[in-house]
Amino acid sequence: MKKYKIAVIVAGIDENYQSSILLGIESAAAECMLDLIMFASFSGTMGNPSHDRGEYNIFRLPDFSTFDGAILLTNTIDDKSVVEDIRSRIREAGIPAVSIDDNVDDMYYIGIDNKTAMRKITEHFINVHGFTRFNYISGPKENPESMDRLSAFLEVLAENGLSIDEDRIYYGDFRAPAGKAAVEQFLQSGKPMPEAIICANDVMAATAVNCLFEAGYTVPDDIAVSGFDNTYNNHNFRIELTSVERPFNYSGQLACKMLYNHFIHKPQDRKAILDMSTCFTESCGCAESAVSDISEYKQLNIANYNRAEKISSYMSLFNKFTCDLQGCASFDDYIATIKGFAAYMDPSEFYFCVCKDWDIERPDERNVRKKTEIPTKYTDEVYTPIAYCCGEFHDEVKSIFTRDLVPHICDDRAPGKVYYMVPLHFGERCLGYMAICNCKVPIYNSLFQSWCLTMSNSLENIRKIITLEYAVQRLGKLYIQDTFSGIYNRNGFVQATKNVYADCAKNGRNVMLMFIDLDGLKTINDTYGHETGDVAIRSIASVLRSTCKNGEVFCRFGGDEFIVFAADSTDELASDLTKRIEHSIEVINESMENPFALSASIGYTIARPREGEDIFRFVTAADKIMYEEKRKKKLSKYLKK
Repeated sequence: MKKYKIAVIVAGIDENYQSSILLGIESAAAECMLDLIMFASFSGTMGNPSHDRGEYNIFRLPDFSTFDGAILLTNTIDDKSVVEDIRSRIREAGIPAVSIDDNVDDMYYIGIDNKTAMRKITEHFINVHGFTRFNYISGPKENPESMDRLSAFLEVLAENGLSIDEDRIYYGDFRAPAGKAAVEQFLQSGKPMPEAIICANDVMAATAVNCLFEAGYTVPDDIAVSGFDNTYNNHNFRIELTSVERPFNYSGQLACKMLYNHFIHKPQDRKAILDMSTCFTESCGCAESAVSDISEYKQLNIANYNRAEKISSYMSLFNKFTCDLQGCASFDDYIATIKGFAAYMDPSEFYFCVCKDWDIERPDERNVRKKTEIPTKYTDEVYTPIAYCCGEFHDEVKSIFTRDLVPHICDDRAPGKVYYMVPLHFGERCLGYMAICNCKVPIYNSLFQSWCLTMSNSLENIRKIITLEYAVQRLGKLYIQDTFSGIYNRNGFVQATKNVYADCAKNGRNVMLMFIDLDGLKTINDTYGHETGDVAIRSIASVLRSTCKNGEVFCRFGGDEFIVFAADSTDELASDLTKRIEHSIEVINESMENPFALSASIGYTIARPREGEDIFRFVTAADKIMYEEKRKKKLSKYLKK
């Protein structure tokens, strides 16, 4: 049977809402003949827009035309421009998509009736408990689920003749810190505290309860609190939360089944609105506890202990890994360290892919970018310094096309493979991505986020080391290289000849110093302009590169003057070099590529230096001989007629 490749788009996989749905998607993948590629970001957790843009780039990675379908949890992505870009690219690719909890007209939709659920919670607080003074902790204003829940809350208040001031509504982000921040804002507002706080999800409600207790309020005696979504085992909270229970796991399973039905052309409705149930318990004052058997608490304690033990073990491993990465001084060290960690993780597959321009300022980079230009997109190809599959590393895999996402090493035809694609970046700078399949280290927690962040930061440190080394090399070249002609300057000439010249002086070996002067440079500049004069200077440098092939050292001495040094030279060798230089100049002139006739005067001296004698004494001697040669020439020889 045909397998189908499905892209899953999600942010914040360490949150229980997302992880519960993703586990449902994974559980149904094989049954529905699907392979899953999860494009996951940890955006919105750092309060850093630059970091978020780097995280969002993972959503630019998939070429949707290579997929059969998509499952979207775009309600987890805060940036609406990113969401719209994803949707438009899916539409352009022409593939079916299922949107969970975000109703999009031309896509399949799985959701719940948020308004009905919130109405039941609010009506219960008013009609059963008689509360009239409320505060509300909302999700983001741009989130459709968040706005449905808030509007239902406000509608019920209005129907009961109640109102709420805008400053009693706090707009959070569905994450735990928002619940604490909301209560702190309520406490500092100067207004009387509410009788009840309605929260748009359990995560914010749980931290709100903790903050209230810390401030001296008891729940529900002083202030009642409700949540929404029932995303955690209620017994893990300080008190059990009144909430709305909804089938997250089933939502994920149903998304897979809807795509499969589409593929096999089975008729189905575009929308699926799932049932949910309200749970009224301790936090609103309806019950002391939903647990009647102490054994349930014991099982909960055992489960929590086992989870804490695993986290402690993984944290120890993570700390060692972080320490090892900090000790890496090169990219090879870095890759070796990650290989060691990858082998311990024992995934079925692990690929570490870096952009072709991740180290854009590497020494062999010819077109150095401006400082303001930061690579923010994936390159068409990526390096794969780590390709781990079937229990071994495949070093023969050097690079892949980015649209392929992973190398094709394992020929596993069984459906149900699940890859997680996570970004490697530093701020907005796109460094690459990782692909992980069936990892032993748990992915659905903040520890995995820290692991990814550490890997990215360490890779950026390596990039900066490479950049620094490159800068040092360039500074070194600037010190010894004539940047105009590309050959040695005086400093470079001295460094290159220092040891050989000293040995010649010590052991009585002859040295040759040749002085070359470009003829008629002023006339060329005056006649054709300085840019043409520059061509003449570079032409002489090119001649020296092509003719000095026997260990000679040459440099631009200054202006239109050049010198050549050779050890153990003879008059015959020096004369032969002179002829080769003159011949190369003739070849350039015969090419007719310049508006002038290139010409140079050459003089050389051969002598045996004494210890302590400056090499430039011989330059003076060679210059005098060259000058005699120049006197014999006439200006008409310099320019074309």
